[in-house]
Amino acid sequence: MNGTAIIAEGTALELRGRTLPLSPERPVVMGIVNATPDSFSESGGHDGLDAQVAHARKLRQQGATVIDVGGESGVTDRPAVDAEEEVGRVVPLVARLASEGILVSVDTWKASVAAAALEAGAVMVNDTSGLRDPEMATVCANAEALLVITHTRAAPKEKAFPAYDDVVDEVVSFLTDRMALAEEAGVAPERIVLDPGVDLAKTPAQSVDVLRRLGAVKALGRPVLLAVSRKDFIGALTGRPPRARLAGTLAAVAAGLDAGAALLRVHDVEQVVWYLRVRAALSGTEPVPADLELPESLRREPRRSL
Repeated sequence: MNGTAIIAEGTALELRGRTLPLSPERPVVMGIVNATPDSFSESGGHDGLDAQVAHARKLRQQGATVIDVGGESGVTDRPAVDAEEEVGRVVPLVARLASEGILVSVDTWKASVAAAALEAGAVMVNDTSGLRDPEMATVCANAEALLVITHTRAAPKEKAFPAYDDVVDEVVSFLTDRMALAEEAGVAPERIVLDPGVDLAKTPAQSVDVLRRLGAVKALGRPVLLAVSRKDFIGALTGRPPRARLAGTLAAVAAGLDAGAALLRVHDVEQVVWYLRVRAALSGTEPVPADLELPESLRREPRRSL
């Protein structure tokens, strides 16, 4: 048993005895490490286990509280990874990180992969399929793991844009149904986190609509995970490829936090943490020392050597 639980929505996460803030004022930052060679954003994935561990450590040093490990990319022009191969990718990494006291989430839609990762020390399952595997909820219930339920109407590894009468109503209805399914399988309500599934079975315009009305998801009473980092809708709005979407990501993070999101899944951890630090100072959430000064070394860019 992993002993993972949310104490109270909007208050804190209790993960293996560690209490983490859970509010828009102090969001939990999840850094992304891909144990896969075909990630669309290349977050540490293709250079082997030691490089993946080093990348995770770097994200922790930059301010990530949780490391989200994935063994299958969301790239839709490749076939799904066999569960056994996915286990081989993620379990060694999860085990290494957990042995160092790092809180690990596993990004998978396969119950067998989730079970192996939880056994290896993960404390959270980030299921971006919306519980497509009916055993996933049972696995999380048995392990007392935190479960992220994500809205999508597309099958894993499928890019689809179904019609919606109202995309936000659909998101709320879907998540409500899946929450009930998870609870029936034994997942405690306080161990459920909701993700509106930005870009998953949604056009860029629909993703924008979901973010504009994110409060409807927050109203379901569970913590909201915001996974907007480098997403397609940002690329569509800015005309930029994935790794050039930081400015758009920060704008989306700001809107999500204003609507009540409490967990952020991001690639650019350091920049997001800097943004959160300044945001907290300007909002008055964090005190600013009266003697705060800028070090002389930071007043201007270093001179280039001739």
